Amino acid sequence: MISLRNLHKSFGPKTVLSGFSLDVAEGETVVIIGYSGTGKSVAIKHIVGLLDPDEGTVFVDGLEVPTLRRGELSALRAKIGYVFQFAALFDSLTVAENVAMGLRKQGTLNEREIADRVHEALDLVDLPEVEDRLPIELSGGMRKRVGIARAIALRPKYLLYDEPTTGLDPVTSAVIDELMIRMRDKLGVTSIVITHDMRSAYRVGTRIAMLFEGKVRQVGTVEEIQQTKDPVVRQFIEGRADLEVPAA
Repeated sequence: MISLRNLHKSFGPKTVLSGFSLDVAEGETVVIIGYSGTGKSVAIKHIVGLLDPDEGTVFVDGLEVPTLRRGELSALRAKIGYVFQFAALFDSLTVAENVAMGLRKQGTLNEREIADRVHEALDLVDLPEVEDRLPIELSGGMRKRVGIARAIALRPKYLLYDEPTTGLDPVTSAVIDELMIRMRDKLGVTSIVITHDMRSAYRVGTRIAMLFEGKVRQVGTVEEIQQTKDPVVRQFIEGRADLEVPAA
């Protein structure tokens, strides 16, 4: 289980999180929605210890992340796959080398085992024949799928997706959505997805949380969010600009 409790985070004079709390149970896919620049990515970076909160804390499987020592944090990160917004592939490395990076860093597998794990991960994202290609030779959607393969090659318990469908056409976005659902159903991973794409949110989420003014404005099932009467949430999910947003 992941539990973010009363997180506060500022960068200089800019307050990004001001009491953000969210629990994610095992087996869930929780989608975090919200306007650009509201701190969605900042929130999930606390889960892997990339950021430390100014106040509040984060627990993953009972471990308090901000208090972990370096070795303990490395062990925790081995359980968490992170899919970056723009895939974050190294252009000078082949697809196979990109997918193998985390496995080599762990240092627990030999080269044959790493190769097998790379094959397995690429098969799961339906890219079995691109191992020797460079990222520049791939489409945007394929690069996103390689990013997912790199994350799942570690066989993580948790997957964090940061804007996985950004910049993709509707058909390719639907492919990425199906892959996220496959990771949950076939691998049993627990996921947090950051997105602006409400079609994607409704498709992959078991629950949806809206981040607004530094905290969760509303959290609920897909049906509960679709039927919300909260004017702020309603404006966002309908993509309307004609509503005067009240204070939280």
